[in-house]
Amino acid sequence: MSFKIIVDSCCDLTPSLLREPCYSSVPLTIRVGDKVIVDDATFDQAELLWRMKESESAPQTSCPSPAQYLDAFDCGADELYVVTLSALLSGSHNSAQQARQIWLEEHPDAKVHIFNSCSASAGEALLAMKIREFASQGLLFQQVIREVDRFSRDMQTLFVLESLDNLRKNGRLTGLQSVVTGALRIKLLMGATPEGEICKKGQAISIKQALSKMVELMVKDAKHVGRTLVLSHCNCLERAFQLKEMVLKACQFRDVVIVETRGISTVYANDGGIVAAY
Repeated sequence: MSFKIIVDSCCDLTPSLLREPCYSSVPLTIRVGDKVIVDDATFDQAELLWRMKESESAPQTSCPSPAQYLDAFDCGADELYVVTLSALLSGSHNSAQQARQIWLEEHPDAKVHIFNSCSASAGEALLAMKIREFASQGLLFQQVIREVDRFSRDMQTLFVLESLDNLRKNGRLTGLQSVVTGALRIKLLMGATPEGEICKKGQAISIKQALSKMVELMVKDAKHVGRTLVLSHCNCLERAFQLKEMVLKACQFRDVVIVETRGISTVYANDGGIVAAY
């Protein structure tokens, strides 16, 4: 049985992975001032970072339409697995669900499953990689869904950003405005709740200390042993490698994969941000 893994463009897969035939990406769009940027293979991170710094208003993002997902479904694969941004952070998941309903009306025997990652960025990438792992082993469609759901429930997403401005301005920090206001001179260690909302995990006076706290949380979480860690960085490769070294000294991950943020993750991670998922 052939399979296709369809992700929205907040999924920070590497360009080489995206070129693999089992993957397909549906782009979100970004508006900065009068400029509209499509988060696809044409995305230029340096341009977006420059435009965000120059713009007085916060960048706006738009999720894919159901029609875009339908186009991705029309690929000839027997099994379709879709990974989206947290449903509590974006309309991408809802668009994918609408597309699935339409597709099944026209193809009632089709096998299509939508995974709500309850995460973003590195978390989406990790789930997409797990789907490929299980589907490549020849597991049945429902078995893949069951195994990925089990993995997803235990998955942890953590991040440290230089600036939370874009998250705050775009309403992605519901309930945290007072925390952010009081934390202007500190760095927050953030994470995701099981439902996919953003939550505070800790704070520090510098990025380096915040990353150290991130590693401490990983060490305390026995579930990390034997897992793959995905580190997504926004224009800070050196920082990502430093974090990798810290992790390898303290933790027992099977592998550490470093990826670069694509467009949507760049908007919210902003220059210097690090997202980790395992």
